[in-house]
Amino acid sequence: MIKTIIFDFGDVFINLDKPATEKELSKLGLSSITKELESINESYETGNITTTEFINHYQKLLPNTTIEQIKNTWNAILKDFPKNRLEFIRKLALEKKYKLILLSNTNELHINWIKENIPFYNDFKSCFDAFYLSHEVKLRKPNLDIFQFVIDNHQLNPSETLFIDDTLVNTNAAKQLNIKTWNNNPKTEDITNLFTAKSNLF
Repeated sequence: MIKTIIFDFGDVFINLDKPATEKELSKLGLSSITKELESINESYETGNITTTEFINHYQKLLPNTTIEQIKNTWNAILKDFPKNRLEFIRKLALEKKYKLILLSNTNELHINWIKENIPFYNDFKSCFDAFYLSHEVKLRKPNLDIFQFVIDNHQLNPSETLFIDDTLVNTNAAKQLNIKTWNNNPKTEDITNLFTAKSNLF
């Protein structure tokens, strides 16, 4: 029996265009994302470098770009947040049947954009018993330590916990700790259909 539901944020609640940032970077003259750049991005996502340091790194690679261009390019991945998903999580929170936790690989620039552009962000955040962003907790999926952090923090029984994420490597990691999972497909599935899609768990 599920007692706790852990939700990802991107492509579960807010829609993403995952290739968009790389496309925009190529327009600015960056031919590819190197291993070094991936490392910088992960360091930023875990709060190990500041936003200023992050932007400076990209400006060294793209010296003719402005800070705003880098910010807009980085945030190009972020799309709309359908209101019916807010209504879904709000209703779930009011029922108080499950502990609700958000667990997201999110950096400061992205969350600042969301705060500025999604007018009901605070209402959304208030629906959760805990709201964990990778750059704040300095841990990221799919590393097992972030799941163990949540389990320990809330004294969860993994077999009574459901983790929902659109990225297979993340749900596979959670499975290693015996957490139940739903690897949702954002093109064909919607979080609002959770109790139909995963009726076998409830």
